[in-house]
Amino acid sequence: MQTQWQRQGYGPRRRPRPARRTWEPPRPPRLPAARRALRSLSPANLPRPTAKRVLDLVLGSTLLLLAAPLLAAAALALAAQRGLGGVLTRSPRVGADGRPFVLRSLRTRRLRLHVISRLPHVVRGELSLVGPAPLAPGDVRARPAGARDWRRELKPGLTGLAQVRHRSVMPWDERDLLDQHYAEHHRPGLDLAILAEAVGAPLLRAARSLARHGKAGLSDTDHRLPGYRTVE
Repeated sequence: MQTQWQRQGYGPRRRPRPARRTWEPPRPPRLPAARRALRSLSPANLPRPTAKRVLDLVLGSTLLLLAAPLLAAAALALAAQRGLGGVLTRSPRVGADGRPFVLRSLRTRRLRLHVISRLPHVVRGELSLVGPAPLAPGDVRARPAGARDWRRELKPGLTGLAQVRHRSVMPWDERDLLDQHYAEHHRPGLDLAILAEAVGAPLLRAARSLARHGKAGLSDTDHRLPGYRTVE
């Protein structure tokens, strides 16, 4: 029975009983930042490569291995003529998503070695085998002409639809239309067709040129017997 002092709040108060704690599993220790970064780079967390990237990596690496001896010989010849500083050209370019990079090429256009020497950019992922032409920063053609900025969606390429289908009389805007058409309809089959045309067209022109020079070197006198004279 409470006294008057207890009813007025001066008496001893009962302390509330602490709540019963339920069992909880022990928390794992926090990983250092480096280990967390490595775990984020596990194959399960990495983005899956596209078919275009697989084609670039496999075919680009194969072509680079095959062309390595020729590229090394060309680089040595250029170094002997111009010194080490005259082997490569370096020019800034804009890649996919507007990322800048430095495009390096051999200072020669024989056998299109300046294009083949860009294969390391394909292996690293800065270029693609097939795509729009790599543009310099500030190029007016890099500005989006409509609601879709299709140049930022694709990596620039060693060759492309505009390079294999262009004509010398075509204005620049028609080349852009070809690149835009490729950006909207690109697929591995189209890439292989463009690569085949890019490689086959120079070989066909060389064969035709060789055939014309060979025919020009022949004459009727090449088939005449010794001692033959036109006037009897």
